[in-house]
Amino acid sequence: MSSRLSPEDQQRVDDYLQLPQHRVERRPFRPWMLLVLTVAITVGLGLLSRLISYLVL
Repeated sequence: MSSRLSPEDQQRVDDYLQLPQHRVERRPFRPWMLLVLTVAITVGLGLLSRLISYLVL
C-alpha cells in the first residue's frame, strides 16, 4: 500500500512513532479470555440479582 504522504511527511510520522512513549509493549489480545470474563460477569450479576430479589421479596 503506497502512502499518500510526501516522503518528508512520512519520515516525520515514522520519527514520531519511534519515540519512546509510543513504543509500549503490549500483551497479545486473547479473545477467549474476554469471552470468559464477559460470561463470568454476566452470570455473577444474574446470581446477585436473584439473591437481591430473594431477600427483598
